[in-house]
Order: sequence, then structure tokens, then C-alpha cells
Amino acid sequence: MNQTVAIARLERPLSAAPAAAGFAEAVRAEWTKLRTTPGTAWILTAVALLTVAISAAVAAAAKCPTGGACATDTTKISLTGIEAGQALVAVLAVLAITGEYSTGMIRTTFTAMPRRVVVLAAKACVLIFLVLPAAVIAVAGSLAAGRLMLPANGFTATRGYVLVSLAHGPTVRAALGTVLYLVLIGLLSLAIATMVRDSAVATGAVLAVLYIVPIMVLFLGGEPAWQSRLERYSPATAGLAIEDTTGLRHLPIGPWGGLAVLALWAAGALLAAAAMLRLRDA
Repeated sequence: MNQTVAIARLERPLSAAPAAAGFAEAVRAEWTKLRTTPGTAWILTAVALLTVAISAAVAAAAKCPTGGACATDTTKISLTGIEAGQALVAVLAVLAITGEYSTGMIRTTFTAMPRRVVVLAAKACVLIFLVLPAAVIAVAGSLAAGRLMLPANGFTATRGYVLVSLAHGPTVRAALGTVLYLVLIGLLSLAIATMVRDSAVATGAVLAVLYIVPIMVLFLGGEPAWQSRLERYSPATAGLAIEDTTGLRHLPIGPWGGLAVLALWAAGALLAAAAMLRLRDA
């Protein structure tokens, strides 16, 4: 019912309206649809809660034995939960487009808004607007958990560890970059789902990108050249380099360079999705 109301707002002929007005109408319609879709609020809440819970659990379990030194990046440990939370962001992004394909409402959407690329752009904008605050809460909560728990486990300033704090420049970069990472994962997932159209297949494809490639990297320990290539050019492993704050010279790719790789993957996938929307029937 809510989707019908949202689409009804687009039913006046937009072909004669200015492009900016048409885009604004599309954004309002997509906002109404996604905001009122059952499960959206729960998924966003789960992104924050699951991320913080796993980060806190990992921080609580991390130990640095007394009398020894641990080559540990405390900021990266604090952000471990992102690797779980990203899956929920991907699910939300997939449902943002495949839900309409499964119900057939996508035909009504494209009838009301013939410029299909505008519809995709509107969905992307609404997705960013929804994911951004959840990502900020998830990252802030994870860093707070690390700040509270890691010193009690031996990761103290007297032993050479920087207290997890936004007063620490590399931690600020990791925090901001991780928020952007989750947003980019959402956009990449939206693009894949737009091309695939089916919820289950799209979800499987996105989760494979997020988790299968990193597993492959682990199994290529005996092939350092291929391992390095995968770490530099696969979207998830390259993008997660943004969390690193120590040993940057030894990384296969730098933090911002890794995030740029993910951004290129997301941009390329969105361009491919836009092309396929224009060439295929609904």
C-alpha cells in the first residue's frame, strides 16, 4: 500500500518537468517506499547492534600477555564487527530493488518514472541517507567498546599502545573511512541486485564478494603474488585496509588507496546496472 502511494506521487507526466524536479520526486517516492518497507528499521538497528556487539566481544577476548609485546592494531581490533555488519547493509541494499521485482511493482515504478536511471539514482541516494547514520553509530560504538576493554587486556600506553581515541589522527581516518566503506558496500550491493533482480541470487553474489574472496586470500598463502593481487584489487579486502593504523608500509595497498578500489568497483557496478536497466525490459 505504501509503495502504491509513493508511486502515485510520480504519476503526473514527469517527462515535461525539469530534470531536477523529476529527480526530487523520485527521491521522495523511493524514500517513502524504503522507509515504510517492513524490516528496514530492524535491519538498520541490527547493523549497529551486531557490529558493536562483535567488536566488543573481540576486544574483550584480545589479550596481550604481561611481559611481552603484541603486534596488534588496537583500532582495527575495535572495528572487527564491521565485517559482520556489512552483510546486513548488503541485505538492505538488495531488498531496496529486488523487493519491487518480486512483487511486480517495478513495472509501475518505471511507468510512473520512465527515466530508469533516475530511479536507480534515487534509490542510491535514499540508501546512502539510511545507511550513513547506522554506520556512524556502529563505528562510534565499536571504537568506544575498544577504548573501554582493550586497556584492561594489556593494551596500554605504557606498553606502547595508543589508546583508541578520536584524538588520534589515524583512528579518525579509520573511523571516517569505515563509515564510507559501509556506504560503498551498500551501493555495490544495490548495483549487483539491480543487475541480478532476484533477491536470493543477488544476496548470494554480494556475500560471495564480501567473504569468499577473503577466504581465497587465506588459502593463497603459498602464492604471495596472487595473494597480493587479490588483497589489492578485490573490493572488500582492499576496502577494509582503511581500518589499519599501524604497519602501513607493509600493507598490499594503502588505506585510502584500498577505499578508492572499492569506490571504483561500486561506481563501475552502478554504471553497468544503469546500462542494463535501459537495455532490458522490466
